[in-house]
Amino acid sequence: MQAVKDMTQFNEIIQSSEPIIVKFEAGWCPDCKAMDMWIDPIVEKYNDYSWYVVDRDEVEEAAVNHEVMGIPSILIFQNGEKLHHLHSANAKSPEQVESFLAESFGK
Repeated sequence: MQAVKDMTQFNEIIQSSEPIIVKFEAGWCPDCKAMDMWIDPIVEKYNDYSWYVVDRDEVEEAAVNHEVMGIPSILIFQNGEKLHHLHSANAKSPEQVESFLAESFGK
């Protein structure tokens, strides 16, 4: 996953004409660290899409603008619009994330 470091970069990547996946996290978040232990096979499975990671404390404006109330959260953007949002309460297991991506992408 490519790290997004500021709003300029964030706004550029979400303008993609292809769907992109953005994981919001924070260094102090235990659930984010847990997700890091099992997310790689999912990223590999969905490697047709570009993946990005945003530290919600470093790029807080992106989190606020897109209603990221809890972390980790996974959002899908295309052409500057948020298409899908997996809230943190539903992002606790690989099965939840895989189900979200499968539904979002019709796979």
